[in-house]
Amino acid sequence: MEFPFDVNALFSERITVLDQNLTTGRRSLGRPDHQHHIATVIDELGKASAKAQQLAAPITSAAKLQMNRHHLYLLKDGESNGGRGVAVGFLKVGYKKLFLLDQRGAHVETEPLCVLDFYVAERLQRHGYGLELFRWMLQHKRVDPVQMAYDRPSPKFLSFLEKHFGLKDSVPQVNNFVVFDGFFRNRSAVQLRKAPPRKPEGEIKPYSLTEREALREEQKALPWPFARPAPPPPSPPHAQSSAFSRSLSVGSSPSRAPPHRSLAPSSYRGQSAHPQLIESMNCRARRTSSLNRSQISFN
Repeated sequence: MEFPFDVNALFSERITVLDQNLTTGRRSLGRPDHQHHIATVIDELGKASAKAQQLAAPITSAAKLQMNRHHLYLLKDGESNGGRGVAVGFLKVGYKKLFLLDQRGAHVETEPLCVLDFYVAERLQRHGYGLELFRWMLQHKRVDPVQMAYDRPSPKFLSFLEKHFGLKDSVPQVNNFVVFDGFFRNRSAVQLRKAPPRKPEGEIKPYSLTEREALREEQKALPWPFARPAPPPPSPPHAQSSAFSRSLSVGSSPSRAPPHRSLAPSSYRGQSAHPQLIESMNCRARRTSSLNRSQISFN
């Protein structure tokens, strides 16, 4: 890919490693024009890669590279374009935390080095540039291709990996990444660990009997008027009516009749009547009974 400025002035080496600082060495420090031109080269290569992969938007740009801890390996041909050089292609890698499935289908949490974008200009493909760029990255990162994960590799890239590195038996994944057989072997516990299984979402159950009894005890312990009155024990309907009629009839024994609720104002709080109040009620009942007997004998 050609540019109107001198590519050799920006990239002194055949393969240049760029990070989030977008610097290529001491010569680019303090040069705003160099920073702008480097960003232009990265953006144009990213657009060409997205077009070749039929993506809706580029996944590689200078702005995205500045926001992430990725490395971009840029390959140039310094002899072309009248000695001003051309950009042949690039390879972008970075570490990603992934949840992958191993050969047994178990979820595994790992953070491997991933190939995020790989592009060589169409007219320069099949000239060994891609293989040169990829091998240079492997040597720089000191990693084996089988230990890496590949983000949405194109059919051409998969053929490239099979032809030059023998990677053909991939382990199926549910995300866009591809890993090959041997990825889960010979990895340290820091890089590879089992992900904890997710807890099933159960149904919301009502309170159990024990929990309801505890709530009742808490309500009883609350001071009045926050405590709820305890419901009276159920009684047969006929017994209530007969007792009520006997208590209103003349000559009935008040001691047998059940005490009226109005005579024990504290009973609705779950407490018993005071002993002195009960005694006064019994004395009044005895006086009433003796008065009735005296009136009957007089008549």
